[in-house]
Amino acid sequence: MSYDCIIVGGGLAGLQAAIQLGRYRRSTLVIDAEDGRSVICRRYNNILGWPEGISGPELREAGKWQAKAHGVHFLNGKAASAEKTADGFKLTTQAGEQVTGRRLLLATGVVDRLPEIPGLSDCLGSSLYVCPDCDGYEASDRKTVILGSGKAGAYMALTVRYWTNQLIYINHESREIDETLARKLEEQGIVTVNAAIERIEAAKQSPEQLHAIHLANGQRIEALVGFVAFGGNEVRSELADQLGIQLHRNRHILVDARTKMTSVPGVWAAGDIVAHSEQTVIAMGDGSQAAIWMHKTLLNEPLLEKISPPEPLDDLT
Repeated sequence: MSYDCIIVGGGLAGLQAAIQLGRYRRSTLVIDAEDGRSVICRRYNNILGWPEGISGPELREAGKWQAKAHGVHFLNGKAASAEKTADGFKLTTQAGEQVTGRRLLLATGVVDRLPEIPGLSDCLGSSLYVCPDCDGYEASDRKTVILGSGKAGAYMALTVRYWTNQLIYINHESREIDETLARKLEEQGIVTVNAAIERIEAAKQSPEQLHAIHLANGQRIEALVGFVAFGGNEVRSELADQLGIQLHRNRHILVDARTKMTSVPGVWAAGDIVAHSEQTVIAMGDGSQAAIWMHKTLLNEPLLEKISPPEPLDDLT
């Protein structure tokens, strides 16, 4: 079947775009594998209008219902390939289903590398977090652990130090940390423990509340809040690669700042897959902005060639 617009990814960026396109009365399909960050996050605490927080699954369900009310179609599955056609783009899923569309939005996101540690998933998104910009506030003046590996965990510890001076970094895989980074941790009073995490203990009264970390060496570390940073996260830009889209050095997709279109005319990107801060509210804004310009170019095809190609980003650390 052919659509005006195909969205790959049914997270918060993809859903916001779908709602906007549905309200434009554009025939729209969302291909969703249902395995992104919003599926596992139990509480977003920094979204306007939700002072007590709201979970990813709740937002997804509400967004999906709202999009469907505007005629948006959904296909459960993973898009395995994308190719340019004379009239737009053809997508093929892992199950072999093929769909075509005149415009394409990639909202495939990022998947965090999370070792199989007993108890980790129980606390993830409620007292164990992945994003300090979203949830660093939760560590304010509280005993906090960083569960990580090598320099990725070390950088996370230094970032979270802004909110608390009660920090322990557990280098789960005992990966090497260079002398300069190790010295910074020491100067900031961050204790580093090189030991494997055996299991995570939740509070008895609440299975989602972190209580302690049990290490393979027999040590037990109590904490109320934790952040995970094991490095090696999967940036899902394979479809962008197939289409020849320009990527940043970290494999995030580069887009035009105003329109969110990629270096390939007719293809947009939104959400965590884009090279910027990985924030829920930014993802939703991206999705809406991309949808607006997808609609504009469907009204005026020559506009595609007038949108500036994305500019390379300076590395900011």
